[in-house]
Amino acid sequence: MRADAKTIRRLLNTARGQLQGVLTMVDEDKYCVDISNQIMAAQAILTKANRLVLKAHMESCVREAAESGEEEMYEEKIQEVISLIDRMNR
Repeated sequence: MRADAKTIRRLLNTARGQLQGVLTMVDEDKYCVDISNQIMAAQAILTKANRLVLKAHMESCVREAAESGEEEMYEEKIQEVISLIDRMNR
């Protein structure tokens, strides 16, 4: 992975902590809107981490494929990114 691993780990650990908090809230039968807000906060952190990973992929793997001159490899990398973007927008 070419993304800043330290930043990604920090974000994922934060999301993990938030999800653990959400599970506790569910177990304690907390107010539904409060639970939903915490779920959305965890989703936002995961989205940010995913963007950083995807950005690093574009800046390294996709760029390297384009600069290699190997059209097939470049097209494969582009299709991977398109597939990810499509899945993100579902």
